[in-house]
Amino acid sequence: MPSPIESLVAAGTKIWLDSIDPDLVVKNRKLGATGATSNPIIVSDLIKTGRFDDQIGKLVEAGKSDHDIAWAMTDRLVRQAQDVFRPVWDQTKGDDGYVSFELDPLLEDTTAPPHKERVSRYIELGRQWSKDHQNRMIKVPATPAGLDAVEELCASGITLNVTLIFSPRQYRIARDNMWRGAQRRKSRDLFKSVYSIFVSRVDVYTEKKLPQLSKAAQGMVGIVNAKNIWAENRKFWADKGLKLRQEMIFASTGTKKPEDPADKYVEALAGSDIETNPPATNDKVQALGKAYKNHIAEMPPAEVLAEITRVVDIQKMEDFLMEEGLAKFAEPQKALLALIAQKRTALAAAK
Repeated sequence: MPSPIESLVAAGTKIWLDSIDPDLVVKNRKLGATGATSNPIIVSDLIKTGRFDDQIGKLVEAGKSDHDIAWAMTDRLVRQAQDVFRPVWDQTKGDDGYVSFELDPLLEDTTAPPHKERVSRYIELGRQWSKDHQNRMIKVPATPAGLDAVEELCASGITLNVTLIFSPRQYRIARDNMWRGAQRRKSRDLFKSVYSIFVSRVDVYTEKKLPQLSKAAQGMVGIVNAKNIWAENRKFWADKGLKLRQEMIFASTGTKKPEDPADKYVEALAGSDIETNPPATNDKVQALGKAYKNHIAEMPPAEVLAEITRVVDIQKMEDFLMEEGLAKFAEPQKALLALIAQKRTALAAAK
């Protein structure tokens, strides 16, 4: 009998681990995960364990700055995960087996340079960190600067993961810019793109801002929003004659309310595209012992959909979640730099 994760994969879902912890990558690859994603919080949590002090110490001795150490460690950890998933990339001929590498979140900080400079910097960094990496995805946010960089990055042959998507509007801009870039390529044989829609954060928003939603609708907006964008994405790419699939990533799949089933989002979105599950979520899913089936095209009753359409102002939701999301986006990178500075001091004191 297949395990819960195996049944989820059999239903059509790709599992990408929301971690680049070398041990967890190996463990979850055995469970059926076929990719991974990274961010500054993940890198910070790994550095806090002390497992990489020797590597950091060597970088300090080499005279590297805190900034350079942060990116050297991120690059190293992502490379290790890429090695684990590279056989998947080879087997699927570029359709799976990726590890996402997030570009500098400080480009979205309040002290960031003007828009045009940020766009140029995203393009420059995307080219730098993707060079010579076939199964590395470059992650850019669905901010004005990030979105404006998508076409040129894609045209350069870079595989992209557009993240921080909360609304159909953001998705459409990202997708259209991506397709324009793809059409500028000499070949689209290895053209692959993904779009990360955040799910549970939407339901946290409606709990706080839209308490008037009925019991049937409350807690369903994130799922409905994700499924609507998923359906639109499938329709858009269906007639483009591409060898590889252009897919949605369902991100933020861990539940935020203790009373919710641990697999609420995992099960609701089962059956297509990609889920980036935290390690703890995968562990909880395994512990449930369930067999998952395809639910991706299933929607709540018509009256619930009508209520969500009537009550939820998608633009207001996007504006709020992007403001909140940008703070969550930039602050972890500052925390990572502060952590490395602390490590530098501690390692010097230990000599």
